[in-house]
Amino acid sequence: MPQNFRIGQIVPSSNTTMETEIPAMLRAREAIRPERFTFHSSRMRMHKVTKEELVAMNKEGLRCAAELADARVDVMSTACLVAIMAMGPGYHRQTERELLEVARANHCLAPVMTSAGALVEGLKIMGARRISLMAPYMRPLTDLVVAYIENEGIEVIDSLCFEIPDNLEVGLRDPMQLVEDVRGLNTEGADVVVASACVQMPSLPAIQRIEDMLGIRTVSTAVCTVRRMLDHLKLEPIVPGAGALLSGV
Repeated sequence: MPQNFRIGQIVPSSNTTMETEIPAMLRAREAIRPERFTFHSSRMRMHKVTKEELVAMNKEGLRCAAELADARVDVMSTACLVAIMAMGPGYHRQTERELLEVARANHCLAPVMTSAGALVEGLKIMGARRISLMAPYMRPLTDLVVAYIENEGIEVIDSLCFEIPDNLEVGLRDPMQLVEDVRGLNTEGADVVVASACVQMPSLPAIQRIEDMLGIRTVSTAVCTVRRMLDHLKLEPIVPGAGALLSGV
């Protein structure tokens, strides 16, 4: 009998992508590996990607963690990068500690992670020292994301931001547009390209295409989230067509 794992996500109420791309990657993995996955979410309210709304949304995360703990998920992750990175350097570690306390208080032994931490850890797994990234945020929030990553010891050579404040609109963006967008990104000397530094901006169909086109390893926050989930579950980190981080190498 194949092992079954419950994937728990704490999701902004207007996010439509993490419950699409995370299952898509793990379903693709199911085609080549025996493990099976089910997907479980709890939502926290957010419409506009502003610092004020992000602060308010973060306060709901502990309630969501308790709800997912009731489902006895096998791994628990937040699904909003900028909500954490906008709070200041290293904040994902504090969030993970707080969520872990709630999970344990509610009798759930699952590892707890954040998508923000997953991006940082994914880049470190790849040995990235210099990256270029794309994001949908307004420039001030994008600059906070850049500063957060650089505080982790990774230089950001260049960042493109598309300045879309409405989170639903971000989720409607054509992921293949990133293949054209990346032509305007300075990637000279980059170890890794982050095609989407946002869990709501769709990118999965473009990841392998950009990697092949540029000859530079390419990830997204969603790809890094799946990698960390698989690591926590002690499963082989392989997903077909999702770039170097999930190549199993």
